[in-house]
Formats: sequence, C-alpha cells, structure tokens
Amino acid sequence: MKELFFASQNANKIREISEILKDKYKIVSLADLNDDMIVEETESTLEGNAIIKARYLFNKYGKPCFADDSGLEIDALNGAPGVYSARYAGENCDSLANMNKVLDRMHAISNRKARFRTVIAYICSRGEILFEGTVSGVITSEMRGTDGFGYDPIFQPDGGNGLTFAQMSSVQKNSMSHRAEAIKHFVNYLTRNDE
Repeated sequence: MKELFFASQNANKIREISEILKDKYKIVSLADLNDDMIVEETESTLEGNAIIKARYLFNKYGKPCFADDSGLEIDALNGAPGVYSARYAGENCDSLANMNKVLDRMHAISNRKARFRTVIAYICSRGEILFEGTVSGVITSEMRGTDGFGYDPIFQPDGGNGLTFAQMSSVQKNSMSHRAEAIKHFVNYLTRNDE
C-alpha cells in the first residue's frame, strides 16, 4: 500500500481521511513521524494555510505530501468564521466555544445558509497542486448530535435528511462531506498520475 505523508497532528482529521481512503493509501501523519510541527497559519485563505503546512513537511522530509485547511463559511456573517474557524472564539478556545459564538451571532438571523470548504495542498516533484471540496447546508438553531468534530453539531448539510454531521455515522458523513469531495479529487489526480 502506498504511503501519503500528511502534515497534520489532528487525530480527528487523520481518522476521517484514513476512513475515506480505506485500503488505497496509508496515511503517515506527523504523529507517525514523531514530529511536533507547529506552523503558524498566517495566511488569509484556506489555500494559503494548506500550502504553508505542506511546504513545511516537503522541505523537511523531501517526500510527496499533503496538508489541508477547512473552514465554515456562513452567508449572513459575510463568510465568517472562514479561515478563522478553528479559533473563531479566540486562540485558546475549543469547538464548543466556537459553536456557541456562531449560535449567538446567528440568534435572530433567518438566513442560515452556510458551506463547509476544504482545500488540500499536495506537493510533489511536479509542483504544488490544490484540490477543493465544498458542501452546502444550513446552521441549526441548536447543537444536535455527538459524533464528528468541530462545527459538525450545528451544520446540517443539504441532502442529509435533516441530520447534522454530528448525527450521522462516519460512513454517512464521508459520503457527502467537503473533506471527502476534496480527497476524491486528490485521489483521482494520484491515480491518473500513478503517484
């Protein structure tokens, strides 16, 4: 099985991507490399942050590698939290605080349209290539479900039978998520280019 180096320490992302890739590729994460990388996400776009993380890994190990960045974009909040999704309520806040801030800001707003977006940056001998996945939906008025991570309890995707991502099994979520779509484009590229 081919290995893919992944510039992440996020156990939830590693698990989710490994489940999506199934038996096609083995993910080698920073934890597998005993690398406690801390890369400041200083860019103002998901694309920029994914690229700086992938560049770190590629420059350090010289192996083809990828990184991702994801964000929740809410229409009524002019695309916020967007690139700041992981730290929307503050640098040291957790997902619960981030979700509470979104729910507070959305309290009296009727337009609840939102989208999750993932950008994957892949670096290899051919250069830097980007892949994107998006899923549209709405922000719920309360948290629902206990599975998933991040904003999953308040995001209800279109075509999800009224369930939030946190109410779905991993199989259900991975059949329609933004990350799954980005990974699909990525794997199609790898297959076409025999990487």
